[in-house]
Amino acid sequence: MEKLNRKSAKLTKTYPERIIQFGEGNFLRAFVDWIVFNMNNKADFNSSVVIVQPLPNGMVDMLNEQDGLYHVNLQGLDKGKAVDSIDLIDVVSRGINPYSQFAEYLKLAENPDMRFVFSNTTEAGIAFDDSCKFDDAPANSFPGKLTQLLYHRFKTFNGAADKGLFMFSCELIFHNGTELKKCIQQYIALWNLGDEFKNWFENACGVYCTLVDRIVPGYPRDTINEILEKVQLEDKMVVKAEIFHLWVIEAPESVAKEFPADKAGLNVLFVPSEKPYHDRKVTLLNGPHSVLAPVGYLSGFDTVRECVEDEVIGKYVHQVMYTELLETLDLPKAELEKFASDVLDRFRNPFVKHFVTSIMLNSFPKFKTRDLPGLKIYLDRKGELPKGLVLGLAGIITYYKGGKHGEEEIVPNDDQAILDLLTELWKSGDVKTVAQGVLAAEFIWGEDLNKIAGLTAQVTENLKSIQEKGMLETVKKIVQL
Repeated sequence: MEKLNRKSAKLTKTYPERIIQFGEGNFLRAFVDWIVFNMNNKADFNSSVVIVQPLPNGMVDMLNEQDGLYHVNLQGLDKGKAVDSIDLIDVVSRGINPYSQFAEYLKLAENPDMRFVFSNTTEAGIAFDDSCKFDDAPANSFPGKLTQLLYHRFKTFNGAADKGLFMFSCELIFHNGTELKKCIQQYIALWNLGDEFKNWFENACGVYCTLVDRIVPGYPRDTINEILEKVQLEDKMVVKAEIFHLWVIEAPESVAKEFPADKAGLNVLFVPSEKPYHDRKVTLLNGPHSVLAPVGYLSGFDTVRECVEDEVIGKYVHQVMYTELLETLDLPKAELEKFASDVLDRFRNPFVKHFVTSIMLNSFPKFKTRDLPGLKIYLDRKGELPKGLVLGLAGIITYYKGGKHGEEEIVPNDDQAILDLLTELWKSGDVKTVAQGVLAAEFIWGEDLNKIAGLTAQVTENLKSIQEKGMLETVKKIVQL
């Protein structure tokens, strides 16, 4: 079988490079790049994407070996009919690692056709790091790298108003664009880049909040041989996703005209405020995801579908969604219940094997943004802690202990400071010490969670039960089975 590249795929058509994308992971490739692919084919968008690897280690080398090509396998039910499609995505022109190709990275800013910047650097990516210097090659933080690029563009085109960039932030934090813009403004001040550049950034550029929604399990380990047999090309970067997609972008009509996703029949909405969509989605889809993953995994399940279809874990997921998180939202209850029901159907998608370990990346920042707000609101409204959410936090803490899970090695993936903290705390052998230490870590939470009434005691009790009885028995107690 030939390796996938433009020659073996018999592709000759190329598109102008108009998009810079920070992130080469499964989600962006199966969501944003898939959307660009459809816009090129159905709305004559005529654009290609240059992917920038946000971290020193990543997959752009593997992507470049395939000339930026890869397949997206969409599976699911569409109006009751089963869909199983495979598309060869041809919109990525190349990938750049700014840590080894900094000059090439800055050169992207010199392209007059560049107009859009997309990013998904996870919840931890949008952060201001005052140790970054303007002369770093590159700045370590994502907003720092972006500021360097913007300044180079400003200088290249002498502050031309029509050479600004539109930035769509896809990280799963509320007001992601607003937070990214704040970080860039902080770097402009820290690095003394001047009022002219500051004014150009404010007036010629746009940093927009967005909400993204598509479940992307990633590389289809279980069906890869069947897929490769169909495409007859060796593709190491196949990505599987559900059919459903939604991209809500808080931007003016003028931006929508330049990004005509509606003409391609895509579920991309330009709205005055993405907050109602954000609250509903992050709370009722991402919130349950973040806690069912550790609870399900430590109960012996590997996929989201197995979790929701199991009698015990399924009841736990239902409790977290309907009894706990749904009660923290202010939209009409019938609307929320309909959305929650649709989410459960998506979790049960028989075509998608969404491994819970893929959800465990950066679990602590995810819990902070997706579940902690609901935990606080629930406590405020009900006068007690939501038992399912607290168990989910204890599950994350237990998962980060590492060790063996059956025959499988548990390898948590998060900020090194978080991993180091958990390693040290678990060395104590005392679950109360572990609970207190994690909850006190202000560099994770931005506050001391031990101050939340009853949380330390309940996390400690859960950790003790998980260690002594196992996760499944602990869940049974929570859901009263």
